Amino acid sequence: MTTTVRLERAGDEDAIAAVTREAFRFHPHGDHTEHRIIDALRRADALAISLVAEQHGVVVGHVAFSPVAIADGSSDWYGLGPLSVHPACQRQGVGQALVREGLARLHTLGAGGCVLLGEPSFYGRFGFANDPGLVLDGLTQEFFLALPLGSAVARGEVTYHAAFNAGG
Repeated sequence: MTTTVRLERAGDEDAIAAVTREAFRFHPHGDHTEHRIIDALRRADALAISLVAEQHGVVVGHVAFSPVAIADGSSDWYGLGPLSVHPACQRQGVGQALVREGLARLHTLGAGGCVLLGEPSFYGRFGFANDPGLVLDGLTQEFFLALPLGSAVARGEVTYHAAFNAGG
């Protein structure tokens, strides 16, 4: 099946919310408010990159990238997430296509790096790894991953946009 990745556009909001709800419906680590986080990021104009994946004109996946703050003052770092793929389309390369395109766009923006909370076995294929110098307070360090995109080294506590607190 051919998957097309493109920027979110007006009118995609409901499809993105539906795909995100389905993707996280039975996820053991999600709190099932991920679609609300995306909406809050959108309202705050904090979706630096918002991509959808389509198959036959139907949205089957979505990924969001938003700015993060790092305690050392490192600039131009972003958080990847949520990443959502409809369960019927998982394990078909949709998520990989979304992540690859998003990282390519971050490179184009001159981003310093990207962080995420996720499975090392999936995100490691893109170069993400645990960096003990970057921490996300209150969460298991093993699943907090970073990918430097520039030459500067970032260190300290990472803070996601306030919209991530609006999920609940």
